[in-house]
Amino acid sequence: MPPKLLVLVGPTAVGKSALAIQLAERLGGEIISADSRTLYRGLDIGTAKPSPEDRARVPHHLIDVTDPDQPWSLAQYRDAALGHMAAIWQRGRRPMLVGGTGQYVRAVLEGWSIPPRPADPAYRLQLEALARQHGPDALFAELQAADPAAAELIDKRNLRRVIRALEVIHATGQPFSAQRQKQPPAYPSVIVGLTLPRPILYARIDARVDAMLAHGLVDEVRSLAARYDWSLPALSAIGYKQIGMYLRGECDLAEAVRLIKHDTRRYVRQQANWFRAADPAIHWHDVESLDADQWAAEINRLQ
Repeated sequence: MPPKLLVLVGPTAVGKSALAIQLAERLGGEIISADSRTLYRGLDIGTAKPSPEDRARVPHHLIDVTDPDQPWSLAQYRDAALGHMAAIWQRGRRPMLVGGTGQYVRAVLEGWSIPPRPADPAYRLQLEALARQHGPDALFAELQAADPAAAELIDKRNLRRVIRALEVIHATGQPFSAQRQKQPPAYPSVIVGLTLPRPILYARIDARVDAMLAHGLVDEVRSLAARYDWSLPALSAIGYKQIGMYLRGECDLAEAVRLIKHDTRRYVRQQANWFRAADPAIHWHDVESLDADQWAAEINRLQ
């Protein structure tokens, strides 16, 4: 019997990437990134992308697969992840899905059938103009009226997802929520959730942001801005958005750094909505409670 898919989830900065590499070395694994921003070439420092040295130690997949101006859809990600999983099993190794983008992880684990992205630029521009004129709440109110079930699942502050849902409804005439069906996958999995006490996690976040600045985050964002438009979704990622504000003169660097730390903490709280502590499918552990060999033994026990 092939090894189960190993899934490592948890909040930003908890230590998923470092533990994943140690486990992959001990369990014969290959890592499939479940991070929506590490897909993009050039977004390195601000995404805490695994270093070339780490990627030489263990095979990593779905990192640096597209450019910021060629964004991937959720369906593209899911299909690519499933393809890599099959190939890893074919090589007699263990696939490891690792990351904190809950939508990506759930799409793979729950077998989401994802509606195709409709191509209606004029309608999208109309929605974006409405949001600029009346605010994002006006679009969210439209979604609530058209598809209350979808509105319950979408954060109203996530304007791109609100627009995406309205586009699908407009193109198909059907509720967005009715088109995202789930077909439980045939492959077995072990899901491990990594935790830390919030004060420790927040201290790690602050230290990581400071390290990103020291390693050249401002220059990285400046280089990206010279090649790409600020409106691209990739450049709205935490870290890139706030440094962009600084580079455009909208705030000073100290305020940009404060916002990165604040918004990262808020994102941690959003991640908790995807990976709930009460979910019986997730085996939760304090990431510092076991050493690497003990972690590997625990994974084998759950196999």
